[in-house]
Amino acid sequence: MKAITLAAPGGLDKLTLSDLPDPGQPRRGEVRVALHASSLNFHDYLVCAGMSQTADGRIPLADGAGIVEAVGEGVRDFTVGDAVVSCFFPEWQSGPPLVGDFRGVPGDGIDGFAREHAVLPATAFTKAPAGWSHAEAATITTAGLTAWRALVVDGGLKAGDTVLVLGTGGVSIYALQIARAMGCEVIVTSSSDEKLARAKALGATHTVNYKKQPKWGRTVHDLTGGRGVDIVVEVGGPGTLAQSIEAVRIGGHIALIGVLTGAAGEVPTAALMVKQARLQGLVVGSRDEQEDFVRALEAAAIHPIIDRTFALADLAEAFRYLEGAGHFGKIAVTW
Repeated sequence: MKAITLAAPGGLDKLTLSDLPDPGQPRRGEVRVALHASSLNFHDYLVCAGMSQTADGRIPLADGAGIVEAVGEGVRDFTVGDAVVSCFFPEWQSGPPLVGDFRGVPGDGIDGFAREHAVLPATAFTKAPAGWSHAEAATITTAGLTAWRALVVDGGLKAGDTVLVLGTGGVSIYALQIARAMGCEVIVTSSSDEKLARAKALGATHTVNYKKQPKWGRTVHDLTGGRGVDIVVEVGGPGTLAQSIEAVRIGGHIALIGVLTGAAGEVPTAALMVKQARLQGLVVGSRDEQEDFVRALEAAAIHPIIDRTFALADLAEAFRYLEGAGHFGKIAVTW
């Protein structure tokens, strides 16, 4: 079968289209899936660019979507022909977080989905939303579920809330769509007026260009009449956290997701304390949460925004496009 492999110690020039042995037929509790699509995430980029160590010859990409080709004995959740999408933490099925590392994450600690076929436990997948393309379904695994958990599972989002999303990448645009579908107001930040116009067309209530308004936390605070937002989808990290604390309401929720501005930095603890806000880190979510998310996507008729699609053989080019940070929403890979 065709697959992309990554030679250690990593680097986009170390991605190679390879011929690997077919994984064979599923055993008890397993399914064989013909994979057709993935989508790119910053975590995948860190692995493939050599910034996060992984095994030599690793098959990258955490997201995978395709069709069930065969089911092993005892599998009840799937039948042949079902459209499925992978889980980021295959070992985290339900309940509170059980993992604090990436040893079991596809494309990092174990082989990912940049390949034509996979044989894995059935619990490593959920059904995809009905009527979705494989490229659309592949956006659920990491970005989509992260946004869902940040807003609904951890943030307790309810109609009438106000949400602040930073930037216009995959998680942020999903968060915009989810919040609007649930009857919430959304404020979006970006350094691009063109992207802000697109966010407005998707339903953003207000937009803020953070390059033109570097104290954007105060701007957001003022846009809410001095109350502050209920939830911040914080994808920046240390470089943006102080402004997010300024923007959040007293007793609000900040979902700390990303490290786009660095892995460490100062936290304005006094400001956080005075706001009495909850700052919660999160990494994606469980399989049960993904199943809930899929049901919500079907009920709300949400479809993800895919900026551009690449062929599997052009994976390195797709990551270079991600590096340029010009995308709006998700970048997909299909085969």
